[in-house]
Amino acid sequence: MILPIITYNNPLLKNKSKKINYVQNIKKYKTLINSMFETMYNASGVGLSAPQVGLNIKIFIMDSSSNKKYDYDSQKYIFINPIIINKFGENTTCIEGCLSIPGISENITRKSEIVIQYTNLNNDLITKKFTGFKSTIIQHEYDHIQGILFIQHLSNIKRLLLENKLKKIDKGHYNTAYPVIKNN
Repeated sequence: MILPIITYNNPLLKNKSKKINYVQNIKKYKTLINSMFETMYNASGVGLSAPQVGLNIKIFIMDSSSNKKYDYDSQKYIFINPIIINKFGENTTCIEGCLSIPGISENITRKSEIVIQYTNLNNDLITKKFTGFKSTIIQHEYDHIQGILFIQHLSNIKRLLLENKLKKIDKGHYNTAYPVIKNN
């Protein structure tokens, strides 16, 4: 089922997410994760976090296969209760956008490599290193479960320059090809 995506300035996007007990609610969470993938693909995204669909729980997904510019070796990933253990490597800059902030894309600088620990759908605890575009997606989605939006990585001057666009999004003055929950 395609879920509506929460948009900029909704309080749900500003809250830190809570750890879940995946094993006690496997069926519920598998249904949610399937709906999140369907929602992400419908919106032409490469990642989606549970807060973006109105749930402040520590789950996000990724499938970068739709972006061949950056990723030629892709697979679907499900991150349950993730923890980024380390960020390292060079600072790299990538144009990021967000399904919750339609129409805005900006250059964001992040570390090129991360090590993350998470639980997968089989309840296996995994520790894995990611680099490049996948690392960027994971850091972006991980920020969501921390209550952080990518625009918070911008300088104050850059955010001031985006203020009018952000106000329009907050007031619901934008169009998307996917369902959203507008703030007003």
